[in-house]
This record gives sequence, structure tokens and C-alpha cells, in this order.
Amino acid sequence: MIITVTLNAAIDKVLTVPSFTIGRRHRTVDQRTTAGGKGVNIARTLKALGQPVIATGFAGGATGTRIVEQLTEESILNDFVRIRDESRTNTAVLDPTTGTQTEINERGPAVSDHEIELFRDKLTYLARGAAIVVFAGSLPREADAELYATLIRDVARSGITTVVDTDGDPLRHAVRAEPDVVSPNLLEAEELVGHEFSGDAEIAAAVGEITALGAHEAIVTLSDGAVARLLVDGQPVQKRARIEPREATATRGSGDAFLAGYVAARYEGRAPDHCLRFGVACGAESTARQGAGPIDAREARRLMGEVALSAIEEQAEPVA
Repeated sequence: MIITVTLNAAIDKVLTVPSFTIGRRHRTVDQRTTAGGKGVNIARTLKALGQPVIATGFAGGATGTRIVEQLTEESILNDFVRIRDESRTNTAVLDPTTGTQTEINERGPAVSDHEIELFRDKLTYLARGAAIVVFAGSLPREADAELYATLIRDVARSGITTVVDTDGDPLRHAVRAEPDVVSPNLLEAEELVGHEFSGDAEIAAAVGEITALGAHEAIVTLSDGAVARLLVDGQPVQKRARIEPREATATRGSGDAFLAGYVAARYEGRAPDHCLRFGVACGAESTARQGAGPIDAREARRLMGEVALSAIEEQAEPVA
């Protein structure tokens, strides 16, 4: 079983507005709402890939009820801790004439210490039957930045594989808790290591820096693939996975689809190269469809053949 943890779950509302212009009145030509948050999106993709998954996290108020109801309608197993404060709603405006998307994400609910303890108990219980736990997305308002780190340590004691996709201080603390895999995007990785990257060589150096901070493996996702430092037979190797970008309908959620593909392959016991290639293929496939999480598993497997994988030689430390 795979568990996805979404502590700041949401209802994602997407409004389609042709020729969207700031400061003007518009009417939508289409609108849709789905349960969202990174961990929820990952759970949706894992379900589409045929993997056993349970989505958990916090859900509050009428919005939280809608999140749970929509996941249930999608036949995605879920077990959320109910909280007093209202879960958030995120709104995106998609302009089909230009392909641009403007997003407004709410901060989310506040959670009490008691609610956090209830969730720790819930996760400990669910993790008894899990092989992998994925922690993804932002933290609720006023939650301690070390919360992911605490949860990672909780489940790692049972030998469960831990995977993290977040940003900022929560990522910085989570890495120090020694998760098995961290998967930031380019901007999140730059923030974590404290400087910008000017090419693959610097990104490769960065994944080394991230593992030096505590993570066992690190993958930085890019618009055309990923740069990763993985363990192969217990030894670290650096890889560059690349795929020709497709004509994108929407790129929102492609990082979530990547991580779901990677986790699905890892859950099946596939080799590290296979996991990385399948993750990149899933991320690329997801850009062809609206929404975060929907994916055609057959097309993703076909796209694996288009993913080029190459080794990156580690740069020797300069001699003082």
C-alpha cells in the first residue's frame, strides 16, 4: 500500500475565461472543481496507474466534506482527520486563447496541537500496512515548519520508504529528517541550496548538496525531465533524464504526475533507471490533459521509450 499525505488539501476550482484581462469583467465558458493538493493529485495518478493508495491528511468544514466526497466519487480510498477550521479553495483562471493560467492559492486552515496529534496517531495506524508514504504540498497555516520532519521520523521507525515534495522551511527541515527521496522542482531546489543554477552541471552538483543535507536520494524535476542522484546497489549515481517537450494543454500538476509515476515504479520493485524514466514519462503525459492527476497509463508507458537517460560524472572537489 502507498499512502499520500496532504496536510493542506483543497478544492481546486478552474475557470476558463477567453481573453482574460486584469481589471475587466468576464464570464466563464467552462468551470470545474476537483479535490486537490499535491498529495491528493499524486493519489489520483497512482489510482490511474493501478496502484493501491490511500489519501490522508486534514479536512475541515464544508470544503473538507467536498474534498472527501469527491475522492470517494473517484473511488480513491481516503481517511482524513476532520478539523475545526475550513479547508482551502484554490482558484485558477485559464485563458485558452493564450494558454496562460493565473492561480490564486489560499493559505489554508489553522490546525491545533490536538488535531496534529490525532493525525500522527492516524498515520501511525495507516502506515502499518504501507510500503511507501508520500508527504506532499504546503503545510496548514500556523503549523510548525518541522511537522513533515516529525512525521517522517514517526513512520521511518517502521522501515517504511518516505518521499517528500514540498518547499521552503518545511522542505529544509524534512531533508534533515533523512527521507528516502526528496523531489523539488527547479525553483524549490534553488531555494533549498541557496543559489540559482545555470545548467545541468550545477543542478547535478545541487542534488549532491541536497543528499549531503540528509536525503538518501534527490530528484530535481525540470520542464524536459529531471536530474537525479539515486542509489544503485547502495552506491550513489547521478542521472539526467530528458524527454522532448510535448505540446502542452496544461502543465499544472505535471510534477505530481512525475512523482506518482516514480513512486508507482518503485513500489513495483523496478530498477532506479526504470523508476526515473517512468516518472518523466508520466509527467510528460499529464501535460496533454486538463486538471492535476488524470493520466493515460498506457500512453505513459509508451512514452518511456522517448525518455533519454544518461549518466552525469560527479565533479571532483577543487584542490585548495
